[in-house]
Amino acid sequence: MENPKDWTQATGAVAPRPTAEVRGASLHAGWLGPDAQAAIVADIREVVEAAPLFSPLTPWGKPMSVRMTSAGRYGWYSDRRGYRYVDRHPSGTSWPPIPDRVLAIWRAIVDAERMPDCCLVNFYRDGARMGLHQDRDEADFRWPVLSISLGDDARFRIGGTERSAPTETVWLRSGDVLVLGGAARLAYHGVDRVGAGTSTLLPKGGRINLTLRVVD
Repeated sequence: MENPKDWTQATGAVAPRPTAEVRGASLHAGWLGPDAQAAIVADIREVVEAAPLFSPLTPWGKPMSVRMTSAGRYGWYSDRRGYRYVDRHPSGTSWPPIPDRVLAIWRAIVDAERMPDCCLVNFYRDGARMGLHQDRDEADFRWPVLSISLGDDARFRIGGTERSAPTETVWLRSGDVLVLGGAARLAYHGVDRVGAGTSTLLPKGGRINLTLRVVD
């Protein structure tokens, strides 16, 4: 059963203050407690059952080391045609809905005025990484990208709006929520590595990262 304190936080009317700022991104460290993390992992297992994880191809034909799927109106996708959002899983089925517990975090930290169209689910095994990139396939950059970390720690790197800008790293831990908005909305960012065995949340290890996005 979820910790009531976690869901009081996650459904509160007043947006919480971040615990730190990293290159303009707002970090809410430990936003989700252990019970809430486990409840969301159970929700994501249902998402993956309906829309199985897959390994997208980069436009250069190389499989990504991160496996992914999505929930919501759209899912993020990549192949030789490029990066984009699509309305169906590669199997041809519609994406499942975004879990209510995940949407509650967006309502609490961002705003209930405009809900996200996509929850991208990234699954990192030991050795998986995500190179520096911008999230710029969305139509309206006024809305932030909200990231939820579950499972093993990840060394997150963030810079500026130019790839050559200086970068800073921070370890994201299970239960942390990071918001890329404002000046950080188009910042280059990525995951250098995952600290295998740093969490017991996932029985077989690994890291789940959920990112909520307004697409249209």
